[in-house]
Amino acid sequence: MTMMEEMGAKAKIAARMLATAGEKKNKALEAIAAAFMARMQEIIEANRVDLENGKKNGLSSALIDRLMLNEARIKGIADGVLEVAALPDPIGTVISGGTRPNGLKITKVRVPIGVIGIIFESRPNVTADAAVLCLKSGNAVILRGGKEAIHSNTCIASIMREAVESVGLDKNAIQLVEDTTRQSSIELMGLTEYLDVLIPRGGKGLIRAVVENAKVPVIETGAGNCHVYVDAAADLDMAANIIFNAKTSRPSVCNAIETILVHQAVAEEALAKIKERLDEKQVELRGCERTRAILGDGVVPAAQSDWETEYGDYILAVKVVDSLDEAIAHITRYSSGHSEAIITNDYRAANRFTAEVDAAAVYVNASTRFTDGGVFGLGAEIGISTQKLHARGPMGLQELTSMKFIVEGDGQVR
Repeated sequence: MTMMEEMGAKAKIAARMLATAGEKKNKALEAIAAAFMARMQEIIEANRVDLENGKKNGLSSALIDRLMLNEARIKGIADGVLEVAALPDPIGTVISGGTRPNGLKITKVRVPIGVIGIIFESRPNVTADAAVLCLKSGNAVILRGGKEAIHSNTCIASIMREAVESVGLDKNAIQLVEDTTRQSSIELMGLTEYLDVLIPRGGKGLIRAVVENAKVPVIETGAGNCHVYVDAAADLDMAANIIFNAKTSRPSVCNAIETILVHQAVAEEALAKIKERLDEKQVELRGCERTRAILGDGVVPAAQSDWETEYGDYILAVKVVDSLDEAIAHITRYSSGHSEAIITNDYRAANRFTAEVDAAAVYVNASTRFTDGGVFGLGAEIGISTQKLHARGPMGLQELTSMKFIVEGDGQVR
């Protein structure tokens, strides 16, 4: 039996215990949150090693930001754990039910999925977020993070395992793959005997690799080629403010925007206002010919690839469009199906946009940065699903459950 198969077998055993753990799950979550606060400096020291290695290896400033943990972020993680503990337990919830004409009583209830595998990249907070959501929803989890955050991930996972064990649950409900070679990912993707589902969380390359190569079922998440369309009837000051937030508040995350589309009727005034705000953060603009004609040669000429790129950095593609139809057509072609926004005071334009744009979250006059499980009231999220089967959008507790039909009779036969 390989190391990965051993982890899978241990996870199966732990999952059976978790399925009926009830209130012990909340006790484990409370213990995890307390341990994060008590051992904060230990986490920061482990993270410091990852940050130093990342800088030596030339990680971008955006990736360093994704990797970094400080006291405020760790407190935020601990608070998120307690928020998940406070959420209703979905397991055992009755979804529907009734009695058939033959007297059979049929009830559909929520149950855990079982064993969940998660492959992710450089954000160590995912280690905690994913583990606590799986724990609360009664699932065992096998985590496989990237080499950039291995020291942080190992520390966080060890703390969580000890906390889980301290309340009488199986510590193997949470396991971390410490081998960060490509081989460990391949083995995890083929763990059909033990994994019930695999969730990739990271950039487009990681997600594509998992979707194309996994033998276990996959929930596709995360790629965020997101747009804001500034309509002819937009409040331009609002548009500039929303675009500034959606691009610069944290450009490395999947709900940050990568392209703005501006209606030609307001392009001259809108682009001037937008550029003035973006210049505060030295955002590089890559624009179409009409954008460059308005803003000048300081705008880099946009290549075809710019409409397709999730930059994760202070770079923004800009295109002037002739109509709402052209904006929707552009988004339809290039969107990753994550989050899309329209800025407009035209009720009909807003309705058309929300009806015709096919994405997990569609916004009217608000930043795409709100696409987040915590903000949506789901607690910490496992990721943003960009597919349509089983789960779509921020994946909270309910999205980590399956269902079971319980059928009660008094001797019926068919």
